[in-house]
Amino acid sequence: MSNQQAPGPAHGLPVPGTQVPHPDTDTEGESVGGAPAGRPVGRQGTRVDIAEKKAWYVSGLLAFFVALVLTGLSVWLIIRAAVAADSGVGNPAPSGLLGGLLFLVAMVMFSSLTIISPGDTKVVQFFGRYIGTIRKTGLLMTVPFTTKKKVSVKVRNFETNELKVNDADGNPVNIAAIVVWQVADTAKSVFAVEEYDKFVAVQPESALRHVATSHPYDNAGPGEETLRGSTELVAQELAAEVAARIVLAGLEVVETRISSLAYAPEIAQAMLQRQQATAIIAAREKIVEGAVTMVQKALERLDRDQIVELDDERKAAMVSNLLVVLTSDSRVTPVVNAGSLYT
Repeated sequence: MSNQQAPGPAHGLPVPGTQVPHPDTDTEGESVGGAPAGRPVGRQGTRVDIAEKKAWYVSGLLAFFVALVLTGLSVWLIIRAAVAADSGVGNPAPSGLLGGLLFLVAMVMFSSLTIISPGDTKVVQFFGRYIGTIRKTGLLMTVPFTTKKKVSVKVRNFETNELKVNDADGNPVNIAAIVVWQVADTAKSVFAVEEYDKFVAVQPESALRHVATSHPYDNAGPGEETLRGSTELVAQELAAEVAARIVLAGLEVVETRISSLAYAPEIAQAMLQRQQATAIIAAREKIVEGAVTMVQKALERLDRDQIVELDDERKAAMVSNLLVVLTSDSRVTPVVNAGSLYT
């Protein structure tokens, strides 16, 4: 029974009812290098299906001393065999063979020893095959004849370059961010991407561009978040964006922060004037509100204490004068009216 494969890229569509062979799989469809059968390996748009697992290890202190003893014993046996061969007394072959065997065993034990510092791990490979990761620190003994790659799991930070992007309103802004990250899956960080430290240096910038274009710098509408006023929300969105992009490399985001945010120089002056005008209007509204309240209280106090009886015309004149005094930017010079309001 024939297998059907979904249409591939536009430059190479398979014929329906047939299976397109792939150079990374054999003719029987068996997996190569641990990948599922029939799935492309190492091609654009695919991921390496590998996850971190624990490698076998024991304490290496005892193995180290045993290897030292075997090395010393093997050297002594080889010297004894050489002396016997020179003197012609006794058979040097057994001592020489035993000494050589013990020396090989000691070398095998030495090759299985590894030292892991705090904050580091060792990714262990046996002739190119991933067999596990060691996270325990100290002197350890693992599988002999293996290669051990050190992978740091310390927390690191990366600051993006200052990017010029357009916000949701189309205004150019300069923005930069700091991303705090660490390696979560050592196997993916080593085998899924070429160099994970360079990989993580590129992804935050693309995520930052996407987040910055989703919000206005300020002057948001009802229910809309801004880059300047909702820094925590923007940082959370950026963390989610970056985490989704670097998870395939076995990396995780610890924290993100906006480190720089400003209008681009070409519109900074115009936006500053707009912000100043907005601030002046808000201040004027506050001043007028306070002045009206003060005038209202003054009239109520005069009426309650019966200090003076004012008709509507005198109240209107008093209100006008008080508002001028309270809302004026400059110092007011009073004018004393010695006459009467009535002619």
